[in-house]
Amino acid sequence: MVEANQSNLTEDEADLYDRQIRLWGLDSQKRLRASTVLLIGLKGLGAEFCKNVILAGIKAITLLDDSDSTQEDAFYQFLIPREQIGTNRAAASHLRAQRLNPMVDVKVDKESIDKKPDEFFTLFNVVVATDCSLEQLLRINEVCHKANVKFYCADVFGFYGYLFADLQAHEYGEEKNVARNVSKETGNKKQKLEDVEFVKITVKDTLQYSTLQDSLKVTEKIKEMPARKAADTIPFFLLKVLLKFRKEQGRNPQASSRVEDLELLKKFRESEMKDIGLSAEKVPDEYLSSVFSQVSPICAILGGVLAHEVIKTLSQKGEPHNNFFFFNPVKNHGIVIKNC
Repeated sequence: MVEANQSNLTEDEADLYDRQIRLWGLDSQKRLRASTVLLIGLKGLGAEFCKNVILAGIKAITLLDDSDSTQEDAFYQFLIPREQIGTNRAAASHLRAQRLNPMVDVKVDKESIDKKPDEFFTLFNVVVATDCSLEQLLRINEVCHKANVKFYCADVFGFYGYLFADLQAHEYGEEKNVARNVSKETGNKKQKLEDVEFVKITVKDTLQYSTLQDSLKVTEKIKEMPARKAADTIPFFLLKVLLKFRKEQGRNPQASSRVEDLELLKKFRESEMKDIGLSAEKVPDEYLSSVFSQVSPICAILGGVLAHEVIKTLSQKGEPHNNFFFFNPVKNHGIVIKNC
């Protein structure tokens, strides 16, 4: 948890963040200015998230990516100059990221997360992991859960996207309007009139979160969802198919190999649904057809949602999503599902 009194705003910071202070309050902005974030993965989604949290005014962010940028990055990764395509993603993103807000300390780490000791992930208030294998996500989440470090993972596959949050026991405050009676005296007889006025109060609450490993289990709650809500679970099962594809192929489905990859997706859908005890029709073909490469507008949408959730978490203002958010590629809307 980040305490508000850990960081006093300078006059320049107060001027720069004046609009945000009016929006979510001085204490929330102080918490942001005391917060450090680790961002793993600097593809399109990572770039969008990076932009948003830097502009929000956190203390520091570490950009970690051990891969070199490709020509495909030029279509959705706006932090990398075209002349630096082919160089390390994190290093190439540094200059433009820093220029977004000189008051934020932007650091670069080009080492693989597989080489990082567990203690490394405990150095941050929030860890955000993108473009990672399931094994990497489970390992990092386990470390963060034990150390009480807030954990997010997210990805974009074509027109589909998801994010997951494990905030352990998260305390937050939410403003609510409460009505109260006010007595007024009028005239010589001092007649009392009852009036009502609304005042804002902050109500504190605590949410309990589960680990990614537990949340990916197919519970009876998910399997027996009422028919009118059953369609809402399709993105959850689609995620399991995509994670299976990434594990077996070592990459995401690509537009350049669409025909072959679509057949592989159908194969993995069949095996995943069989293991769960559900029909393969649970994930219709139209969903499988929408998950190729990364799509810039979807990166922007999910990057905005992800940043907003992290800002709520760090500022402790507003109720964060618990625990999955999915962007449905067929219906073009977002949905929150709590599993486990």
